[in-house]
Amino acid sequence: MISASANSVAAKTREAVLSVRDLTVSLPAGMERPYAVESISFDLVHGQILCIIGESGSGKSVTANAVMGLLPRAIRVVSGSIRCDGSDLVKASPEALRSLRGRVVSMIFQDPLSALNPLMTVGDQITEVMLAHDEGTAESRRARAIELLKEVGLPDPTLMYHQYPFRLSGGQRQRVMIAMALALEPSILIADEPTTALDVTTQAQILKLIRDIQRRKGMSVMFITHDFGVVAEIADSVIVMEKGHIVEQGSAQQVLKSPSHPYTRRLIAAVPRLTGEDRSLPHADDRETILKVENLTKVYRSGSRFFGTERVVKAVQGVSFDLARGRTLGVVGESGSGKSSLGRLLIKLMNSDGGRILFDGQDIATLTEDAFRPVRPKIQMIFQDPFASLNPRSTIGHILTVGPVSHGVPYEQARKDAQRLLEHVGLDAGAFGRYPHEFSGGQRQRVGIARALMFKPQLLIADEAVSALDVSIQAQILRLLDQIQRETGVSMIFITHDLRVASQICDEIAVMQRGRIVEQGPPSQIFLNPQSDYTRELVAAIPGERPEPGHPA
Repeated sequence: MISASANSVAAKTREAVLSVRDLTVSLPAGMERPYAVESISFDLVHGQILCIIGESGSGKSVTANAVMGLLPRAIRVVSGSIRCDGSDLVKASPEALRSLRGRVVSMIFQDPLSALNPLMTVGDQITEVMLAHDEGTAESRRARAIELLKEVGLPDPTLMYHQYPFRLSGGQRQRVMIAMALALEPSILIADEPTTALDVTTQAQILKLIRDIQRRKGMSVMFITHDFGVVAEIADSVIVMEKGHIVEQGSAQQVLKSPSHPYTRRLIAAVPRLTGEDRSLPHADDRETILKVENLTKVYRSGSRFFGTERVVKAVQGVSFDLARGRTLGVVGESGSGKSSLGRLLIKLMNSDGGRILFDGQDIATLTEDAFRPVRPKIQMIFQDPFASLNPRSTIGHILTVGPVSHGVPYEQARKDAQRLLEHVGLDAGAFGRYPHEFSGGQRQRVGIARALMFKPQLLIADEAVSALDVSIQAQILRLLDQIQRETGVSMIFITHDLRVASQICDEIAVMQRGRIVEQGPPSQIFLNPQSDYTRELVAAIPGERPEPGHPA
């Protein structure tokens, strides 16, 4: 016989702590569709982790911001209700919303560096949450903040209390954001893409932390993501959104194993798989070496040796490898491993402190800028953030042609090359006269690829070129890079923190830790038979399924 108390626990478990009904949010006039979200309804159940998944523009973040009452002025709720803690948040006054934020519902933002105040210490930002709700005394708030920093797993919480955000790593800043969100022990936690830009081990730590806190405190979590690996790792139930509509919802197992909607199936199919299979390229063994790196080193120094505040960081330590013509070397590792520093050294965006970089037999490490200028067109880079790397005041046509023209190519020839390349990377001819802000993230990355190809380079360095893209756009860009390599024979250095992506496009993979290459080999070795403990940790931290010998993940 089931007791009354057991019935009451079961009823509470099924209770909806957040109920969204027929929510419609408008977009400004002139957008490609009238509504950011249209007539969506769902419940967040007590003690549940609900994942909302979809591509950019699907309405995921708009939904979260509508719940928090943080929609920008240009868009607004035109109909529907959001019921939480006995109130309809759509009709709630600004004062009522401020009372609920932090106390009943809290949010972890995607980019903690932009969400945290760079002029305030970590401790001041956490205690500010409590101060805004008149919680405790100055002493008790400080004690609570240090306790929270310890709870989220930060080392030396008392020291961390006095640190500024820019002194912390990405994972540490995200933990600070979680501590702020937990300060008043809310019943609902909204996490908006909190692990998108993190490396696999930090991502695994943050996911475990959120899951552990949710279970320990009985919170309900709305987790927004575009990564089905994350969904497989933590979700109890799933909502799939496309262009402002909910196209599928159900339990995590149901959606992942038996998706009913074609869009869901397309998203799942686009997720990069950790296959552990080696790429097959024609005559790969016969290819000559285009790049040979020997004992490359780079040391960063800051502070003053005289005042005893000098800080020395060995970013790259004795790195050596060979790259064959027409092949792709993946460079993987956590944040701070030296991956991006290595890329910048190879393209001479900064000078090395030692070692050799032999490109086509010439040591470019020792060349002056003037001497390197004729070589620069042969080595091009695709940057991580295409919006930041494209001049917002220049048209796409000017962005593509200015480099070749400065190197002596006639403008008319550069224009023809640019239009041909735009078509080749999947953009129409009209893109030539448009500006970067008129394109989506995936389209801007295609522009970045076209810009790099304008010089017909022999070596492409892609620095986290797909890390911020949706899985379907990511798959398109990876296919495009593979196609370009097979057609042109260009060699690539592919820098990424996503081992699944590396397994899709790389012929060989170098694993970096603290400035050193700790292991190098083909994907089959790195993912199925790793020799280094660090590599095994990276592979084990990948969210979702694991590879098996001879079978796709």
